[in-house]
Amino acid sequence: MAKKEQSSAYGAQQITVLEGLEPVRKRPGMYIGNTAHKGLHHLIWEVVDNSIDEAMAGYCNQIDMTLLPDSWISVEDNGRGIPVEKHAKTKKSTLETVLTILHAGGKFGDGGYKVSGGLHGVGVSVVNALSSELVAEVKRDGKLWRQEYAYGKPKKNVAAVKSAKGTGTKISFRHDEKMFTVHEFDWKYIIDHIRQQAYLTKGVRFNLRDERTEQTQTYTFYFDGGIASYVRHINHTKEAAQEEVFYIEKEAENIKTEIALQYTKDFTESVLSFANNIHTVEGGSHMVGFRTALTRTLNSYARKNGILKEKDENVTGEDVREGLTAIISIKIGEPQFEGQTKEKLGNAEVRPVVESVFAEYFGIFLEEHPRDAKEILGKCLLAKQAREAARAARDTVLRKGALEGMTLPGKLADCSSRDASQSEIYIVEGDSAGGTAKQGRNREFQAILPLRGKILNVERARLDKMLANNEIKSLVIALGTNIGEQFDISKLRYHRIIIMTDADVDGAHIRTLILTLFYRHFPQLMTQGHVYIAQPPLYRLQKGKRVEYVFSDAQKEAMIAEMSADADKKLAAKAATAAVATEDAGTIDEEQPKDAGSADMGEKVAGITIQRYKGLGEMNAEQLWDTTMNPEHRTLLQVTLEDAAKADEIFDILMGSDVPSRKRFIQTHAKSANLDL
Repeated sequence: MAKKEQSSAYGAQQITVLEGLEPVRKRPGMYIGNTAHKGLHHLIWEVVDNSIDEAMAGYCNQIDMTLLPDSWISVEDNGRGIPVEKHAKTKKSTLETVLTILHAGGKFGDGGYKVSGGLHGVGVSVVNALSSELVAEVKRDGKLWRQEYAYGKPKKNVAAVKSAKGTGTKISFRHDEKMFTVHEFDWKYIIDHIRQQAYLTKGVRFNLRDERTEQTQTYTFYFDGGIASYVRHINHTKEAAQEEVFYIEKEAENIKTEIALQYTKDFTESVLSFANNIHTVEGGSHMVGFRTALTRTLNSYARKNGILKEKDENVTGEDVREGLTAIISIKIGEPQFEGQTKEKLGNAEVRPVVESVFAEYFGIFLEEHPRDAKEILGKCLLAKQAREAARAARDTVLRKGALEGMTLPGKLADCSSRDASQSEIYIVEGDSAGGTAKQGRNREFQAILPLRGKILNVERARLDKMLANNEIKSLVIALGTNIGEQFDISKLRYHRIIIMTDADVDGAHIRTLILTLFYRHFPQLMTQGHVYIAQPPLYRLQKGKRVEYVFSDAQKEAMIAEMSADADKKLAAKAATAAVATEDAGTIDEEQPKDAGSADMGEKVAGITIQRYKGLGEMNAEQLWDTTMNPEHRTLLQVTLEDAAKADEIFDILMGSDVPSRKRFIQTHAKSANLDL
């Protein structure tokens, strides 16, 4: 976007005040999600989003973000600069109004922003409230204006400190450590988020700097191709089925629609939707409009060109989405998101606009690129054949399951509870570990499903082939949700699905195969927090009656030192007691305590029995319960999807057919790999 000249229509009268700020410090989670990793970084996103709003309005083409020592963050743009004149309603400067009053911003009245991602207008004021220090600097009217804040309150009035050329805003802040449980900003997490925003805001340069250490790191993102470049990035490890990436950008009825897509030879779908640069994880009206137009347009082209005959059934939405990578991004003045988390767009007027715009221009694309059209339709027809085969296979699975007693496989040791919210299932590697787990579990709420060997890599398989695999078939039946278009999460039989594999390379591979299955075919299980990974111990340490379990080599060494020190203390106390008793008897041997100590020191190190668990089957039922299955003592890792695009890329690299990409990934991350799993 080209930078426009300062607009006279952006002043104090465009800043509308709704209500005060005080509740933020009392309940920060209501405004930033939580006070851990996600909430801490949300402070950055709120400030960056204000700069992006300026870019979407056409007044900014560069945004600089810097991580500084002592937890300082600065974000600077070359937009119009927040107004500094006195606000008519608050009688304070407009800058102070924006920074200290909740819902004060240019997003509620007329003339401020036509399109904005920060819908609720709480951004900078919330950041200010949750910062121990904040400095606002504005270049405007030929001067540099500055104001400092502490815990959301101004130290002094805004004042011009010197002359300045150009316009823009710079916000520097340091979060209030008392308000957060996490204090370290994640450089890689920031890079991934800003890269996505750069794709969605084409023509804007994002400069990132990390100056927290002596070795400064820098990144610059600038994508003139916008979301078309985003699609190419997602597909860079995949084999394309069409040469030309489809891209359209058009404004109709005050809604700007941007869509880019490319088909690959993969079986999986990767479609991301955004509204005003906000990732709508659950889609919404823009996604519905896109999918409807995609299916209708491809069927129309296939009929018109004789690819589908009169007697042939149409391809379905499921068929046309196989191997599809697409980005749908819309900009709208009054977005209506469902829920505070903004995960679904609700504007009904968006659907017909997206549907009409995409259908028109995608139809033209197919006519102008007949080779690509042939490849796309050929892939859709293959998917149609596979779907019909998969339906027959799925029906067979369900019929067989029903005959075997309410769809439960024989190898499943089910729990007695029928309350899914209280029930959990352990997916265990092998019959040996499965037998131990069955003996050690709490039968009331814990079910055990042992899997034999490594399940099929579903990254390279269609549904019909998947359902021919006995282990996957058993898992689908046990979960109760069905699969594919018939998936219904309300029928999930266990709200905690726990993957429990051996702590070795084979166990890690099996765990990855199961996670690939869940990510590709049961993503809602992950997004709704139902999937966990059990953490069995690596070592059992015993000295005398004391037994400790540890989960890594570092913990093992620390525990050995602790147990040795504890033994030293006991030895010293015992020796002292013996010395007093001997002194009372009148016969003290000065050398005896020293000799006794030396002899015991050698026994002390050798006296700690260390058992290395290479498999779950090496633990007895009581040990497995105590360490890995008892809710009061166990450690579970919950599987989440913070960045779906990144997760999709990693699964494709690790489990897909692109060997060179996998080799590069392994070489890059070899030093951080734990080879002694």
